[in-house]
Amino acid sequence: MLIARSLVELRQHLQRFERPAFVPTMGNLHDGHLNLIALAKPLGDVTVASIFVNRLQFLPHEDFASYPRTFEDDCDKLRMQGCDVVFAPDETELYPQPQTFKVQPDPALADILEGQFRPGFFTGVCTVVMKLFHAVFAHSGGVAMFGKKDYQQLLVITQMVRQFALPVELVGVETRRSADGLALSSRNRYLSQEERAEAMQLSMALHQLGQAALVCGETLPDCLPQLQEQAMERLRLRGWQPDYLCVRRRLDLQLPLAGDALVVLGAAKLGQTRLIDNLEI
Repeated sequence: MLIARSLVELRQHLQRFERPAFVPTMGNLHDGHLNLIALAKPLGDVTVASIFVNRLQFLPHEDFASYPRTFEDDCDKLRMQGCDVVFAPDETELYPQPQTFKVQPDPALADILEGQFRPGFFTGVCTVVMKLFHAVFAHSGGVAMFGKKDYQQLLVITQMVRQFALPVELVGVETRRSADGLALSSRNRYLSQEERAEAMQLSMALHQLGQAALVCGETLPDCLPQLQEQAMERLRLRGWQPDYLCVRRRLDLQLPLAGDALVVLGAAKLGQTRLIDNLEI
């Protein structure tokens, strides 16, 4: 497995291939990431993973400095999974000067939900993903794998690829979960033993909200605000600090009308750890 530290080294190596299959990560890998690698392998002629903790998508009070960095362990896992190339640049390689040119996503999609509570987050995501795409797909088109746990992120990147006519096929992969239903996440490592036992309540709350929304049927637009507030209050009573639990239409995360395909999304802090999850219904 090649570990490429520079853009030049990565591009030189990949120029011999016709269809890279790419999995971008911030490291601290878990089974969800490794599942993306396994699914990527048959879709291209070389499998590439990136490991880069992207400062641009962290707010000043967030955990950029303390975000778990487990590079050697990550490389061992990727090697065992059959990954061919790891792109692991340092910050000065991707950002050799202050990044004043940025990719600004559509506010209608990017400034709601996660974007409301983490302003500028999707600008940071789009900017680094655009750079990574230009690095990995410099000589050919290919496929990129993204987990559906970051549902809004997948929609934002899909829109970016479409509007910039990038030669990248995006594949959204279902969320990997623990046996109790908790979505796998690098930030789960922050949870104490007691918090880990409680964390499954987020996915349960989303499931309950989704079922209640389906029962509403044609009256969904009218009953939705009350259902969402009740769902958040139930979490608050258990000691959570919810940012949002909501039902939106899958297409663009706008408020749903009767008959729309729906997704339930939530973000809430348990102790000092902020968890996100979603459920298509």
